[in-house]
Amino acid sequence: MTKSTPTKILIVDDEPDIEVLMTQRFRRQLREKKFIFCFAQSGIEALELLSKNQDIHLVISDINMPEMDGLTLLKKISEKFPAVIPIIVSAYGDMNNIRAAMNLGAFDFITKPINFEDLTVTIDKTLAHIQNLMTAKKNKRQLDSILHELNVASEIQQSILPHNFIKNESLEIFAEMAAAKEVGGDFYDFFWVDKEKTKLALVIADVSGKGVAAALFMTVSRTLIRAHAYSKDKTPGACLDEVNNILCKDNKNVMFVTTFYAILDLQAGTLSYCNAGHNRPYIVHSDGKVEAISQFHGMALGVTEDNHYKEDTLNLRSGDVLFLYTDGVTEAEKSDGNMYGEKRLMENLNQHKDLAADELVHTIKSEISQFVSGYQQSDDITILAMRYVATK
Repeated sequence: MTKSTPTKILIVDDEPDIEVLMTQRFRRQLREKKFIFCFAQSGIEALELLSKNQDIHLVISDINMPEMDGLTLLKKISEKFPAVIPIIVSAYGDMNNIRAAMNLGAFDFITKPINFEDLTVTIDKTLAHIQNLMTAKKNKRQLDSILHELNVASEIQQSILPHNFIKNESLEIFAEMAAAKEVGGDFYDFFWVDKEKTKLALVIADVSGKGVAAALFMTVSRTLIRAHAYSKDKTPGACLDEVNNILCKDNKNVMFVTTFYAILDLQAGTLSYCNAGHNRPYIVHSDGKVEAISQFHGMALGVTEDNHYKEDTLNLRSGDVLFLYTDGVTEAEKSDGNMYGEKRLMENLNQHKDLAADELVHTIKSEISQFVSGYQQSDDITILAMRYVATK
């Protein structure tokens, strides 16, 4: 029903002159094609017309009729045609029937003898209500469609993150990403960069913003890092040099991604890494000491072209855990505004230093949940833990 489409109204009344009377009283609206009237003389006939005319949204019905009275008709309309809005017509003072009609779903009522000015106001008010209902249903359908697409996007986003976690005598890796919305801008990644599987790439990153735009930028960033990481002897810094320049081109939305990218040499126990504006990762030593990797090698990717990202190297001892995370961890907040913070994170890492990588991730996430006490998550939370055990 739109402004350019006539509204079809069903009049249900057994009085023989009702059709002539209604046609005369509303001749201007009929001539201007604002209304189209259909007439029925009983509830049975009205139901037949409703079955054949799906575009009837308003019924004006008398209560006292043969074969099927107006109250019975209201029950049938409620059961079979829930989108149809009825107005009831009753004798003045017949409050019992009027009350029963309202309980059965009548939107409004008018009394006999009919005051046509009052009827016009009632029809206009009811049609406005019907239009609001139809708009709400349309918006709900659109919202349901969007939510469905977002759910699909969320499933796709989760599917492109690696889930073939490693757990053997020399290496444990586990990670999780929990988006604040249906889709997020965080990502983690790990993959072998050599055929011998002696050098493992580790990535954690956080795209500016949230939602669909961040998720798309996240996908592009992850793909680019992987594509350039496989180049022979490509260091973390050199890889991020190239990725940064590509992301800067045509970056009309001025998005960026903080990134920590490292390559672990399993045989030597060395970790070569580059930090492009990301949170400081931690090394959790087997003795419980928690050490921050404090070196930064440049700003986030996608900000300015021709940045040169250097890298550093550190030696891992057997049993050391590399703990990577995004700022959704330390900035998780309670309803009073207090944040989880780096100090609390370091204390919990020290407390749970002996846990396996997967248990450590689950435990830290549980600690965060307990801390925020049900307060709504405002940022994506991503954690990756890797335990290295030196081979003999």
